[in-house]
Amino acid sequence: MTPVEFLSLARDEVGEANRYYNVQQAGLGTRFIAEVRDAAKRVAQYPLAFPIQHGEIRKCLLQRFPYKLLYAIRNDKILIVAVAHQHREPEYWVERNVGSEGKK
Repeated sequence: MTPVEFLSLARDEVGEANRYYNVQQAGLGTRFIAEVRDAAKRVAQYPLAFPIQHGEIRKCLLQRFPYKLLYAIRNDKILIVAVAHQHREPEYWVERNVGSEGKK
């Protein structure tokens, strides 16, 4: 499996959604995080299986939440650029620096 790293902004998005969902229903944020992890594992196993969203950035839709992982394939890793809501500001992440190393 290819290692996966998150840009710090993408990590912040996960935390924000986690807090939001936990306010909506106890434990829902935890389920959101588990789904993000599952999607990251799918991307790590099959990085080329997901469609291109913009330029070199691919997307992997979450199954139970209206979010998607947006990622770039870098030599020996997957770089998660954004964890984006599917219906809000669809291209807000485009200017992010995918040359960054990201944070584990």
